Amino acid sequence: MSFNRSIVLMFSVVSILLCGASPDKQKSDDTIVLRDEKIDFTPKEFYIADVADGRKNRSSVASLISLNPDHSSTTKQADLKDGAVVSIRNFIARNLRRDNSLRPVVLTIKEFKLTETKLADGTISGRLVVVFSFALQLDYYTVHLVDFTGGIRYTRSDNQKVNMDGVLSYGIEGVLSDFNNWMNANAGTNATLAKSVKVHFTDYIEKPEGDTIYYSVDRPLTWDDFKDKPREDRYAAEILTSIGYIQHNEVVKGVIHVNLAVKVDAAKSDCWVKPGAMDSYALNHEQRHFDIEKLVSEHFKKKILTMNLPVDNFDGPISVEYFETLREATRMQKLYDTETNHGQNRQVQAEWNEKIDKELRMYGLKK
Repeated sequence: MSFNRSIVLMFSVVSILLCGASPDKQKSDDTIVLRDEKIDFTPKEFYIADVADGRKNRSSVASLISLNPDHSSTTKQADLKDGAVVSIRNFIARNLRRDNSLRPVVLTIKEFKLTETKLADGTISGRLVVVFSFALQLDYYTVHLVDFTGGIRYTRSDNQKVNMDGVLSYGIEGVLSDFNNWMNANAGTNATLAKSVKVHFTDYIEKPEGDTIYYSVDRPLTWDDFKDKPREDRYAAEILTSIGYIQHNEVVKGVIHVNLAVKVDAAKSDCWVKPGAMDSYALNHEQRHFDIEKLVSEHFKKKILTMNLPVDNFDGPISVEYFETLREATRMQKLYDTETNHGQNRQVQAEWNEKIDKELRMYGLKK
């Protein structure tokens, strides 16, 4: 199963309130403490379970220009108190409402950097770039969901200061807000975010009928279906049956609906009968081969419907059970031919007829 995972980019341009004119310079050992301010949305689809550091450059988060007493300028480095991961994790824990019954999401910091540069006119341009990657946390691994890029730009004079804690906090909140909007928009239709799986079965049919016969209680075999050239062996007739399915998935309101159209079929071009062997008894024996294949397909449906399929790997158990179904069909067909001696033992054939009819009635396939 393959599902596309969207990558969305966003860049915010906002005006930042500057502090009043001040000759104070920023010290080289400055640390920034993120300002607590309750984030103004409540997640309904996720909570941030953890924060990880995926930055290539894990140096200080801010490169700032400060004014010296002689009116020259110096570039200084400033970092978050306790480092980016701890600071951002604590900021989110304190300010974003958390509901552990929702989907756990891991936020990975790809980039978190505020850089100031001095322009030709003497003003200072600041740019914050925030790149967060979000992944769904499962039992033993995470699944990437989406990356968001956000940021802030501002311009100030060299004797003004910016509330760095406010800038950084605002940048974090902006990207979290965009991710929240993405989750709200995608939670109901994105298979990765689905909370449960529901399987629906139908029986595949094809009209008009071609070379392939699809099993139907209203469409028993006739000798006209045996189109292949008779084989030179001791058997009077042969039918080759098979089981397959066509799968279509759709996500509705957070539920993956797995629609399986089951094929129980036989190709006319693979079926043969010898001249002089076309009686009702022999045709019944071949029909029972077809009935057995249908019953095994019903076993497949029944087993799948009892399973609690995981949303992150529902195809796996279905595939495993399908291959077990093929093995069961082979065993049943061999047992049927062995015990009836390919229909020559009429008493055992009658017993199989009764057993097959009983199970067909159990599944509502025969009155």
